[in-house]
Amino acid sequence: MHVLGKAGLTLAGVALVIGGLIACSPLAAINAVTPSATYVKTEGVAYGSGDNPRQQLDVYRPARPPADAARGLPVVVFFYGGSWNEGSRKDYAFVGEALSSRGFIAVLPDYRLYPEVRYPDFLKDCAQAVAWTLRSVRELGGDPQRVFVMGHSAGAYNAAMLALDARWLTQAGSSPAALRGWIGLAGPYDFLPIGNADVKPVFFAPDSPPDSQPIRHVQAGAPPALLIASHQDKLVSAERNTAGLARLLRARQVPVVERYFDNTSHASLVGSLARPLRLLAPTLDEVSQFIAAPPDREPGT
Repeated sequence: MHVLGKAGLTLAGVALVIGGLIACSPLAAINAVTPSATYVKTEGVAYGSGDNPRQQLDVYRPARPPADAARGLPVVVFFYGGSWNEGSRKDYAFVGEALSSRGFIAVLPDYRLYPEVRYPDFLKDCAQAVAWTLRSVRELGGDPQRVFVMGHSAGAYNAAMLALDARWLTQAGSSPAALRGWIGLAGPYDFLPIGNADVKPVFFAPDSPPDSQPIRHVQAGAPPALLIASHQDKLVSAERNTAGLARLLRARQVPVVERYFDNTSHASLVGSLARPLRLLAPTLDEVSQFIAAPPDREPGT
């Protein structure tokens, strides 16, 4: 009886979200049914050197920290997608809730978008947000040895570039070596030549720099990776991007975990982190397991 009751509530939540799609945006509908009692939120923290509102972040801490919180909690910096053309950290409160509900500290930055900037300036913003997190980790209640970057779609690209291409974190005063691991959801890691009209000007197509691709920066010693994608993704090829990157990582002896789901699309993969949509795929379970027990780096790295 108890199990049926939980399932009924979950299905009702899914129905409510679907109904909400008619009246408002999908993300607004998801956030509308996302509880807020599980986290304590600090909003609008500046991480850049100026006062650009796109260089601010929100921090989500567990409202009820786990028993071992005194040692410091894992910290996850999450970057959203949007083809580097759109997006707001406020739309992803459900991600902050999901991660904090599992006992993690979630940091959700905004970053500058096209047409204000093009590649690689948004990566510089993301690197500054991660560097801020690494400098502030103890003050946040986090564990400096357990800092992860994570993203969906274009945000997964950002996370991949910070983890694999040392230029960006080095310029921000840190290093990929400071990361315990990284997580990519439906990420574009190998997308030249560019077909998406919205993305072309971001990367100067048709003269897109080859070194803008994460696959160009795979090398031994990179942080362990969790790569999740959907077989039903019609926007970013899971075989070319996720499977292709995973093969390269393994060839360089970088620990990588691959997961593919059948009941999610490109967009609903990140949506499956939200409470009402978790029936779609065990995305949060996979992310939580990886953060709690990431693979070891190769010896000497």
